[in-house]
Amino acid sequence: MTPVLEVADLRVEFRTDEGRVPAVRGVSFQLSRGEVLGIVGESGSGKSVTSLAMMGLLTGSSQVAGSVRLGDTELLGASDKELSRVRGQSIAMIFQDPMTSLNPVYPIGYQIVEAIRAHHDITRDAARSQAQRLLGVVSIPNPSERMNNYPHELSGGMRQRVVIAIAMANGPEVIIADEPTTALDVTVQAQILEALHTARVQTGAAMLLITHDLGVIAGQADRVLVMYAGRVVEAGTVEEIFYAPQMPYTLGLLGSQPRLDLRRQRLHPISGAPPSALHLPPGCPFAPRCPLAAPVCEADEPPLVATGTGGHLSACHFSDQLVGVAPGDLFRPISQDTPL
Repeated sequence: MTPVLEVADLRVEFRTDEGRVPAVRGVSFQLSRGEVLGIVGESGSGKSVTSLAMMGLLTGSSQVAGSVRLGDTELLGASDKELSRVRGQSIAMIFQDPMTSLNPVYPIGYQIVEAIRAHHDITRDAARSQAQRLLGVVSIPNPSERMNNYPHELSGGMRQRVVIAIAMANGPEVIIADEPTTALDVTVQAQILEALHTARVQTGAAMLLITHDLGVIAGQADRVLVMYAGRVVEAGTVEEIFYAPQMPYTLGLLGSQPRLDLRRQRLHPISGAPPSALHLPPGCPFAPRCPLAAPVCEADEPPLVATGTGGHLSACHFSDQLVGVAPGDLFRPISQDTPL
């Protein structure tokens, strides 16, 4: 299928008093219509910076290079006026905290109406009718009454559903959801995921789902990118990533994830912490934490290459040795004596 979004060699650096910080290092991927691509990784791996760079929402201290094409439109380097026509119309974003997206001094109905009228020449009454319908689509009860509510009068889960309604208001081609279920309890999280699924079905949009929750990825995504230290270290289908990972870091993430079907099995987390983006090691950034690390890992950073047939990619010198390896084969289990 023809991709609706193509990201090629995306690089982001931030200028600081201590020097340039490479936050994103050569990220590339494609997204087809109706597809869900999940991006996972620890905090600081570059997931959110990637999405903000695509939307042109980074601060002036950043330097962005590469290419982000939405259909035939190149987004990198576009003016604010050009991006304003695209944002909300062709590409929409759902942020982690809905209060950063909603204006606290306006009713939610007014904000949805303004999002619609910003891109369509319709009457306020027609836009209001459409906004009320959207609230019903994302399962907001009594939408006609809720239209007059202010954001602080809604729960966190309801606010997030309002943001989803705004994102789907203009039928975008791509929806970016950046940690949309963080800080929500399990029941509300399920409701938000259902609302995201509804938004995707209703609009036919492709979705970029950014999260640290592998359980969300397993249930929602078609393909997965695993990021570490600003770059993609493994990419493949959900089945390849979860059942045949070819990168020690991915194995560590899976070993850190609690599973209901293995409640008696201890977790096998990754020891240590990610490196500072300002002082990346010369070789593989994961080498200081990797049980398989060898001299070649400390000298040369492995490229992201195909591990076999299909589109499964891995950035590891020893990916061929990981066939059939489980997290417990590499990482030590957490115990009562393990410091937190």
